[in-house]
Amino acid sequence: MFQVPRNGGWLAAPAANRCGLVFHRPRVLLLGVVLVVASLSLPAQGEQPPASWSQWRGAGRDGLVAGAVWPDGLRPERLEKLWRVELGPGYSGPVIAGETVFVTETRDKKTEHVRALDRQTGRELWQASWEGSMSVPFFAASNGSWIRATPAVAEGRIYVAGMRDILVCLDAATGAEIWRVDFTTAFESPLPAFGFVSSPLLLGDSVYVQAGGGFVRLDKGTGKVIWRVMADGGGMNGSAFSSPFFTTLGGVPQILVQGREELAGIDPEQGTILWKTPVEAFRGMNIVTPTVSEGKVFTTSYGGGSYLFAVDPTAAAAAAEKAGAESVWRNKIQGYMSTPIIREGHAYVHLRNQRFACLDLASGKEDWITTPFGRYWSMVAQGDKLLTLDETGDLRLIRATPEKYDQLGEAKVAEAESWAHVAVVDAPGGGTEIHVRDLSGITAWRWK
Repeated sequence: MFQVPRNGGWLAAPAANRCGLVFHRPRVLLLGVVLVVASLSLPAQGEQPPASWSQWRGAGRDGLVAGAVWPDGLRPERLEKLWRVELGPGYSGPVIAGETVFVTETRDKKTEHVRALDRQTGRELWQASWEGSMSVPFFAASNGSWIRATPAVAEGRIYVAGMRDILVCLDAATGAEIWRVDFTTAFESPLPAFGFVSSPLLLGDSVYVQAGGGFVRLDKGTGKVIWRVMADGGGMNGSAFSSPFFTTLGGVPQILVQGREELAGIDPEQGTILWKTPVEAFRGMNIVTPTVSEGKVFTTSYGGGSYLFAVDPTAAAAAAEKAGAESVWRNKIQGYMSTPIIREGHAYVHLRNQRFACLDLASGKEDWITTPFGRYWSMVAQGDKLLTLDETGDLRLIRATPEKYDQLGEAKVAEAESWAHVAVVDAPGGGTEIHVRDLSGITAWRWK
């Protein structure tokens, strides 16, 4: 027996085949997935070391937070400001490994910087930088053309996506550059119109990114490109926004990749497209990270709607790319930039029209929809509680229930707008640390 990472935890399963290969031949099936799963090391989704926020949406990339139990309410007097560091603007969320917080910034519209800060004091430990300026189209530049993707950190290295379609690997202890890949040079692809937006995914000895007009697997140690799939020539159509998500569907490990026009399941070893399906969106605004509930895939798009797909990996293996995902339902309500939280068969979604909604994933119907809030939320969850950071700097604690919108408290944690994803870890001595990156700096709070 071995363990296959699945949405919500680890599933003990018999050995199975490398995903995407001859599902109708059980003896071949058994050998390959052992090799795949053995080569992929990933914390169980929803579980993370107490002092770790290692990548986009946390260790499991699902926004679920383990560790110290959150209080039943959120009041300003229960938040203690630990420190604040002023920064140049940026959309990237902070990542945390042990006693170090890593943040990015753009300075003077010319250079991109990575800064390592002491988690207890905010003191700078090191700084690295490179030339990395570009301008995004006017309708996406209301707050500037700043560095966007959230880095990933593991095993003493940090992987940072620069706007001009580059991926830089740095030593997490010193900031020394280990390797760099320029995807416009590697694939002779045009500069992406919106910059490098998709946040890197680390699995085993590989790093996966949407860059170079496609979806790319690189060797984590050297930066060598292993394969590229879903290539569409780059440019506007190649400027993918969504970040990849590793999961298991029908017993098959795969990476969910949402491009500007379609959603696909990719074999993490071979790069085989196991299945794919179109996802309608205005100007390809497929931004959210796909999520999984009870073996089905949920996503939502600007200008398209909300979708639930059922995947048949046996059919997909037999027909390769010709087989896709079956649409279970489609709802007209539209998400935009905020990746939803999934809990007990319901999706909690911040919408394009700035409202917040609860969707029943079995029926596709709305349980409730609120009046408008801000334009963007980042969301994390623990049990039946949601912690949401509004772009306005308002932090809210909400009970995750399909019965009604139930707000348990609210506090102001940033004066400047915050478009970066919040990071949450256990605080030394008890309580919870909340790290908020706004457009002018980062603030560490302790929630008591």
